[in-house]
Amino acid sequence: MKEKLFVYNTLTKKKELFIPLHEGRVGLYVCGPTVYGEPHLGHARPAVTFDLIFRYLQHLGYKVRYVRNITDVGHLENDADEGEDKIAKKARLEQLEPMEIAQFYIDSYHMAMDALNVKRPSIEPRASGHIIEQIEMVEKIIEKGYAYVSNGSVYFDVVKFDADFGYGKLSGRVLDELLANTRTLDGQDEKRNAADFALWKKAAPEHIMKWNSPWSLGFPGWHIECTAMSTKYLGEQFDIHGGGMDLLFPHHESEICQSTAANGIESVKYWMHNNMITINGQKMGKSLGNFITLNEFFNGSHALLDRKYAPMTIRFFVLQAHYRGTLDFSNEALIAAEKGLSKLYTAAETLQKLSPGTTSTENIQAWIDRCHEAMNDDFNSPKLIAEIFDATRIINSIQQGNSSLTESDLELLKENFNLFFYDILGMKRENQTSESLGTTEELMNVILDIRQNAKTNKNWEIADAIRNKLNEIGIVIKDTKEGTIWEKITR
Repeated sequence: MKEKLFVYNTLTKKKELFIPLHEGRVGLYVCGPTVYGEPHLGHARPAVTFDLIFRYLQHLGYKVRYVRNITDVGHLENDADEGEDKIAKKARLEQLEPMEIAQFYIDSYHMAMDALNVKRPSIEPRASGHIIEQIEMVEKIIEKGYAYVSNGSVYFDVVKFDADFGYGKLSGRVLDELLANTRTLDGQDEKRNAADFALWKKAAPEHIMKWNSPWSLGFPGWHIECTAMSTKYLGEQFDIHGGGMDLLFPHHESEICQSTAANGIESVKYWMHNNMITINGQKMGKSLGNFITLNEFFNGSHALLDRKYAPMTIRFFVLQAHYRGTLDFSNEALIAAEKGLSKLYTAAETLQKLSPGTTSTENIQAWIDRCHEAMNDDFNSPKLIAEIFDATRIINSIQQGNSSLTESDLELLKENFNLFFYDILGMKRENQTSESLGTTEELMNVILDIRQNAKTNKNWEIADAIRNKLNEIGIVIKDTKEGTIWEKITR
């Protein structure tokens, strides 16, 4: 199947046959979070997307080195070269050390990703831990003539790069148009040209996070961290660089400039970008203030949520759309995802109980081939999910006595259903229960309403009977001033 995998390359704007630089090995770099706030649904999409890709590449037999960075310094407000560091700003507001802020939100991000069953990357480097590598990369770019020092800061010379290599290959941005739209008055900027971007910034006296460098006491630019760390752990050239579509410009375009200027070659063979999650057609994100944190999804505390949703529901919701398509949030869409996932969990449980027949009325190998074809078509998770629903049809038909599979075909179906549903889509077995999908919560609300009506009508016999029956199945209810609460106990 390796020879049949096609991926969409943002650089060439087309699907290409995936051929790694080194046979049997894949170098994968994905831009991780800037850790200054709680992880939200917008963080879940790239994490789940590239987790799917990571899982499938491993399934194909590749040895994958997956590097996902943590940005804990250098990412200024509005993704610009001016303003306050996002983490330093949060630290100032909270009256904490910047690294205290970073560590808190790194831990929060990891807990959320673990809940979503996102595998940890092979390496997770932090920008603050690679200052030396970033300084060395900046020195190399200066030596090659593509950067200049200005008042203690270092800027990339975009005009010179454009003349030698061509600017805007990834984003399609034309430098002349950028310069025309971002022109500044002469003498009022450290930059030679408005499109030039910072590799190193001289720190203002009040700036919290700063390091010694050959040019000034300062801090690295946002873009240089990924170039330095991807080179350190994956080499001057590697296979896949991924991230959200919002990073395509200026971040990833700047990475191409930096690596090409430093090494004379483009570092990435395949650029891959997931699209955005939207709310009412608008991008979800911290900067817009319209985000819902993952914990708010898990506990149902956000005003836009009708109720809480289990982590696996969120993961399934994300995977129901192709990673390159937009994904619009709504409670209706989440409920639909929840119901669909519940059907698949039920099918998985039913499958384990089926008995073989003497003949096979279904072609299981053809189904397996279609599942691989879906994933080989640029990791098409919606197509794969559709095929898993088709397997559910087969399972239900066997259960009803309308279809049959021989023992070998039944084992083949079990093995591959588990492979595609659990191992590749990444759904967790422990979340197969209806409780994890929110069904128990809904049923309990109905039962408690019936009991409350019985109490209101002084039908104590029915109210007590409901309490006793619930207790028999391990559910304890308590009447409080705030209302009736319930708890499931383990016997």
